Amino acid sequence: MEFKQLVDTAEKWCSGNPFDLIFAEEVDERRLDFYAEPGISFYVLCPDGMTGGSDNFHVWSESEDCLPFLQLAQDYISSCGNKTLLEVLDKVFRSFRPLLGLPDIDDDTYEQYHADVEEEAETDHQQMGVSQQ
Repeated sequence: MEFKQLVDTAEKWCSGNPFDLIFAEEVDERRLDFYAEPGISFYVLCPDGMTGGSDNFHVWSESEDCLPFLQLAQDYISSCGNKTLLEVLDKVFRSFRPLLGLPDIDDDTYEQYHADVEEEAETDHQQMGVSQQ
């Protein structure tokens, strides 16, 4: 993807959350830097398939306080399949929700999903018992 399109996507993404795109550099690293109060910063290195660069996005922070929160996004990026910048930024935003003072939406989603899976498993076990008779 053209770097200009990546910058446009990042700017649009910033309009819906507390982060600002504070720096965009195409020449050396294809790097996008983001910042939000209270001192939360991270950057994204964008893939450059045209010049044989990395195939995946990479997220990092130079802030020791922010690094542990990026683990979820880093795991997501390294999982199978190509990711879009918007998908990566959304995952980073979810990772930083506790630092931003926002409720952690992943926990609710996980609990709801986990409860549904348990209900389905119980139903499957009951059916298995009947079919084995």
